[in-house]
This record gives sequence, structure tokens and C-alpha cells, in this order.
Amino acid sequence: MLPTILELQERLNAGETSAVALTEQSLARIGDPDGEGGSTFTQVWPEQALAAARASDILRQAGLSRSALEGLPISVKDLFDVAGKVTKAGSALRRNAPPAERHATVVGRLAQAGAILVGHSNMTEFAFSGLGLNPHYGTPTSPWDRASRRIPGGSSSGAGVSVADGMVAAALGTDTGGSVRIPSAFNGLTGFKPTAARVPADGIFPLAASLDSTGPLAASVNCCAIIDAILADEDRPLPVAIAPGRLRLATTTSLVLDDMEEHVRDTFLRTLERLRDRGVSIEEIDIPEFLELPRINRHGGMVGAEAYALHRADLAAHQDIYDPRVAARMLRGKALDCADYIDLLALRQRWIAGVEARLHGYDALLMPTVPIVAPTIESVQASEEAYIATNALILRNCSLINFLDGCALSMPCHEPGQAPVGLTVAGPAFSDAHVLDVGRSIEALLAG
Repeated sequence: MLPTILELQERLNAGETSAVALTEQSLARIGDPDGEGGSTFTQVWPEQALAAARASDILRQAGLSRSALEGLPISVKDLFDVAGKVTKAGSALRRNAPPAERHATVVGRLAQAGAILVGHSNMTEFAFSGLGLNPHYGTPTSPWDRASRRIPGGSSSGAGVSVADGMVAAALGTDTGGSVRIPSAFNGLTGFKPTAARVPADGIFPLAASLDSTGPLAASVNCCAIIDAILADEDRPLPVAIAPGRLRLATTTSLVLDDMEEHVRDTFLRTLERLRDRGVSIEEIDIPEFLELPRINRHGGMVGAEAYALHRADLAAHQDIYDPRVAARMLRGKALDCADYIDLLALRQRWIAGVEARLHGYDALLMPTVPIVAPTIESVQASEEAYIATNALILRNCSLINFLDGCALSMPCHEPGQAPVGLTVAGPAFSDAHVLDVGRSIEALLAG
């Protein structure tokens, strides 16, 4: 079991460890030649991290602690500006980009809260895939069944592995179509995608600004809530578990259960049954809007259009430097003209209204985060068809919540020793605090 943020703070306050000791352990794990650190990080900042850790220990000795993150090593996805560092966005094209002049706002908030920033975590190039493969900086593997070399999930691949392998206490990722929740599901972690507008996006290299959001990957719901409150600059208490008899949850067979692997299906259905046995009301509802989304996005959708708009000049001049599979997905955005895009924006608002109406009266929607277990790297690289089909399936469920502009947790629901399976707990925009309460309730019920 990974230690939670609150457990690590107890050890720090009791003098059982120190920020310097935790940071040294973090850097040692990252640098272990037999480990995954070399492909999990694109940059590591040992001198900066140790200096921040020493300062944190001095503050604690003086009776000062800036937050529950005080003195804890954190990884930052290679999309976030860190002052003096190059934001490569997992690309070869940006290897020699100018260093950032200042922190992204959310990175600054983590630093001000006392977090120890140890490095930029690896990712899918420009965050454009749910698989986590990177031909430029390597691909870290999921810790489950590592001998088979399974994908870490993307695009926040290094973020997920950095936490799951104990290199850091938590990680900062982005989520445009599941990029926090997918690696959380594949690596047995808890991840939270907030309502996008709650967390500032300045200083973050975008994929599709209309869908991008920023969230944590960590060991528990409380861990995610602690980090989310810091990112959003909110003074919010920890999630409060709701009595099982007061929970009214929804689930649906509309799209999200299609093409599920047997292990995921069995784990998800067993989880629903365990919750019902503990007094939770779970009702199956139809959400026909979910069935419409593949057709809506058939030409690449908002992600393709916005990514192509951002990259079109570089693609024209330097397409050979891009991961060819990422470039191909971006180029699909050429198919949408400005009128198509405007129509898509209006359609999205009608779609959101329809889904929100169906979720009204329920505390949250439950579904599998990903309908399959993490496949092997070899299998998804076997052909272009395998890559495209697997990527689409892995992104499918999560992307529904991004299009909804909603918020969602992915939390582990598998039995110990089994392949990781993520349970999604989702809600409409700005229901973040309630979704975290529901997640904390489910976490406690499943642990009992």
C-alpha cells in the first residue's frame, strides 16, 4: 500500500523522517538503474529539490507548515512551466525551447504550499493519446505484470508510474480526454479530473483548451482533495463520507460497458454489488447522448480541431520531428472548417444539458474508467490499426466527462494482486466537492 499524504505528514511531524530524507529517497528511486526512472522523467532537478527540502525542514523545526504537502516530493507533468526549465511537452520539437520565465500558476501554488518539485514527468507527445507511448523519451511500464511490459496509460504516463513506483508522494497531470484518470486506472491509483474552470491554465502547454483540465494522481481520495484544493486556491475541508443509505448513484449501459474485458466486467459488477450490499442505492439509467459522442467526434472532434490549429505551422515545417501517430491525429483536425467547429460548440451545449438532466437527482454516475486492462506495449505497437482501435477504446469512457465539462474520480476497485481496474465516480460541472465526498464514501465502503 502506498502511503497517503496524511500518513506522510504524521511521520514528518513525529520526527520519524524529514523532507530531506524523503527527497533523497525519491531521487534514489528515480535514479535506480534497475527501475523505471529513466523513462518516467524527462528532467530531474536534484539540487533544486534538495534545497527546497532543507528549507522545508527548517520551517517545520520552527513550528511552521504551509500545507499538508509540506516537504513531500511531487512530480510535475512536462506540460507545466517551471521557472528556468524547458517545457518539452514530451516532444523532440521543443528540446531546445527557451526555458520558462516563471512557474505556471498551479506549479507556483504547489511550491508555495511546500511541495518539493523533483522533476518533469514523461508523457505522450503533446498529450495526444491515452496509451502513454513516447518514441523520444521512452515509455515507462505499468507496475502490474511488469515483466509483460504493459502500457502506463496516457497521456500522463510518467505521472502515474512516478506515484505507483513510490518515486513521489503524488503527481500533477492534465486531463483532456482521460489523461489523469487512465494512468490512475492502469497503475492502481486514485486520480481526479476537476471541473476545468476551477483550476487556472496559464503556463500550461495546451492540447485543446476547451477540454483541458489539471488534476492530481495520488494514493487516496483525501490525497486528491488536498491537492485539488491547493490547485484551485480553495479553503476546503477534507471530503466527508456520506451514510450509505443516503447515497443515490446512477450507472448506465449506454456505451460505457461495450467491449469490456471479462476481468473489468466482473470487477465492476462485483463492486456495484458490494456497494448495494452495504446499503447504497444504485439505479441503471439510459443516457442516449453517450451513444452520440462517437459520431460527433468522427472527424477528430474538438480535440483534433484545436490541436491542429495550435500545431499547423509546426506540422507544415517539421512534421518529420513529430511522433507520426500523434501527427496523424492532429492532421485530422483539418477536416473541420470554422462553420463545423461553431456548430460543434453549440451541439456540445445541447449535449451537456441533456446529460445533466438525466443525472439530476443522483449523487454521482458510476462506470468503469477504462473497459480493458492495460495491454502490452508490443500489442499496441503491432500495427497502425491496433494502435488506433486500442487508443479509441481506452479514451472512450473518460472522454464523455470532458465533453460534459464535468468532474470525475478514478479510484481502484480491484482485489489485491489482480490487474488494476478503475471505478469512475463522475458528476456535472462544479459538483467537485460532492463527487469527492461520494468518492470518499465509496473508498471507505470498499475498504470495509
